[in-house]
Amino acid sequence: MNATLNPLLSADVLPNFAAVSPEHVGPAIDQLIAHARAERARVNATEAPTWDNVVEPLARVHERLARIFGAVGHLNSVVSSPALRDAYNAALEKVTAYYTDLGLDRGLYERYRAIAAQPGGLDAAQRRLLDHELRDFRLSGIELEGAPRDRFHAIQEALSKASARFSDNVLDAVNAWSLDVPIDELAGMPADAVSAARQRAQEAGLGDGLARLNLQGPCYMAVMQHAERRSLREAVYRGHATRASDEGDARFDNGSLIEEILSLRLEEARLLGFPHFAAMSMVPKMAASAEEVLGFVRDMAARARPYAERDLAELRAFARERLGLDALEPWDIAWASEKLRQTRYAFSEETLRRYFPAPAVIDGLYRLVESLYGVRIREAVSPYGVWHPDVRYFRVEEGEPGQARLVGEFFLDLYARADKQGGAWADTARTRMLLRSGAGNQLATPIAFLTCNFPAPVDGRPALLSHDDVLTLFHEFGHGLHLLLTEVDLYGLSGFGHVEWDAVELPSQFMENYAWEWEVLRQLTRHVDSGESLPRDLYERMRAARNFQAGLSTVRQMEFALFDLLLHMRSEPTDRQGVLDLLDRVRDEVAVIRPPRYNRMPWSFSHIFAGGYAAGYYSYKWAEVLSADAYSRFEEEGVVSPVAGGDFRREILARGGSRDAMENFIAFRGRPPSIDALLRHNGMAPTL
Repeated sequence: MNATLNPLLSADVLPNFAAVSPEHVGPAIDQLIAHARAERARVNATEAPTWDNVVEPLARVHERLARIFGAVGHLNSVVSSPALRDAYNAALEKVTAYYTDLGLDRGLYERYRAIAAQPGGLDAAQRRLLDHELRDFRLSGIELEGAPRDRFHAIQEALSKASARFSDNVLDAVNAWSLDVPIDELAGMPADAVSAARQRAQEAGLGDGLARLNLQGPCYMAVMQHAERRSLREAVYRGHATRASDEGDARFDNGSLIEEILSLRLEEARLLGFPHFAAMSMVPKMAASAEEVLGFVRDMAARARPYAERDLAELRAFARERLGLDALEPWDIAWASEKLRQTRYAFSEETLRRYFPAPAVIDGLYRLVESLYGVRIREAVSPYGVWHPDVRYFRVEEGEPGQARLVGEFFLDLYARADKQGGAWADTARTRMLLRSGAGNQLATPIAFLTCNFPAPVDGRPALLSHDDVLTLFHEFGHGLHLLLTEVDLYGLSGFGHVEWDAVELPSQFMENYAWEWEVLRQLTRHVDSGESLPRDLYERMRAARNFQAGLSTVRQMEFALFDLLLHMRSEPTDRQGVLDLLDRVRDEVAVIRPPRYNRMPWSFSHIFAGGYAAGYYSYKWAEVLSADAYSRFEEEGVVSPVAGGDFRREILARGGSRDAMENFIAFRGRPPSIDALLRHNGMAPTL
């Protein structure tokens, strides 16, 4: 295909998203890979390797390949279709094969080693990047020969395919499930959720008076928290708990993929000389070993469990005495908890949502970021088009009006759709990079994708966010700031580049703290009907409820983290039953709530089977220690302190992977991290 006719090839920065079709994907990826292979062959022929004739040109071609393939992957996540999925998966196989071959390129490895050994001529960032690249070469099997080398190559391709299929099965299972019920069975649910369910029924050609429920996040949570009909909650809970499993629609059963992924990861680790996958996973992380992480997770679980037991006892007593439920089932937990919250703190989640229309929340978030970091966020028309009418595009600038300097750009895609992967995430559309040439250096500024799955606007009214939604938005925007405010110019070290995985969540979890501050909330709340800001008394009640069931929440996180870690510390292959048996043992140790036997949580645990969190789910809590302690400086100096904000931007957000995460933290906080702030924030600080 002619490059001028292919938006993926004709773009200097990003393609026109609206113009990209599945047939564009294959030719574009083939050409980009061919270009990258040719450049590798050229630099491998150099007899006197230097940074300028090896590292720099390869960075250019690999950045373009990553940028264009990343755009394709993003489209597959947010506007998926059978044709686009097929095109993406075919391209994924080729890209995986290319990068696997790159990691096994002995000639290139030797040239990197030669450059690293040269005295002088490199700055600290360049040396750090080379150190990371050489480490990654070793983790990519560069020291393997013969059959083990070939097998390692095959494992990478098989893992890539299996992970993509796992993710596809979860999306397909969610989209295939629906439950049609009379409108009057939705008693207790928020009006906008009922309207959306009625609209789905009408679009499906159902008769008047019917509603269609689904497993997408906004609908699922509305049912579980608010639906008065217990049998309805149970039906939706079962659909969610069995999605992509043998207990649900067998077409999307992920059981065999779980076995395959675990087996391949173990084999991969053993080929590289590690006893299990978790040991290999720790090499590029802050944590020194899997055993250290195991101790951390078990310590957090032990600290939280007494609080969780207290939370559950209170909930059971309330359900028995006030709700008439002698036995509290898993599908009752969220509903009864919401009732208890309303009784104890005299407000409901639905009352609170009416103060959080999405436009007001977004405007307030932007004002906060501008105050903290000295930037300006301005909405504009995307020069790259958009993939859906709901998507908005923004520029981040700094400097005086009229002389503003572009810092970065981002896309905001907030609302759930049938063709969109569930969850929320931030990703790189383009990383910051200094392009050096004889004609002069040119800075490529970063671009980010920020994606959520909130309830969409209904009946011409703005979308209303729960406070949990607000926390999610702040979390993902923290990731976005990590990408956008980087000041590192080297491809591979800017943004998320080579940041230790268990420190990546620091900026995101740090931002969540602001969603609890009066100084911030009064600026981003506006009642959907009256326009009034959140009343101070309602805020105080919400703040008092901050640690409501914090024990239950923490042990749930530790259950996931411990399961993930122990699963990947196994030195023998694990079948489906072994996965369930391990989960039972983890729950015996950590959990206080036991789901029914049909629950198949691992079958949709995309974080560890289709994302980057394998043997790394603990990093959410690990980084929360860092984020809570970092935020404690703002509590001491002023939560919107521009001085502390400037230091956080300079020492944390700007650094990318150019310095160890622990060095970043100490440079900002003046000391190593302490767990005290996290325990205090979670209401689990020891009493004197």
